[in-house]
Amino acid sequence: MTSTPPEPSWRKPVGILGLLAYLAVYALVVSRFADTLSALPQPVMVIAYLVAGLAWLLPLRPLFLWMNTGHWTQRGNTK
Repeated sequence: MTSTPPEPSWRKPVGILGLLAYLAVYALVVSRFADTLSALPQPVMVIAYLVAGLAWLLPLRPLFLWMNTGHWTQRGNTK
């Protein structure tokens, strides 16, 4: 009994292109604040860069869900 491999989804390539476009825009926006951030005291600057370095993930959660499930929000089991 042979099973056929699943059809590749078009959502992942489209999602990756969307991710790259979003990251390019996000990097441009964050880089506009580089002079302002560099003027801050070093401990505050480190925290600001850590926040900026992680903040891009939050808006992309729906995109990652869509790429994997085809839905923009998590459905059903929310454990």
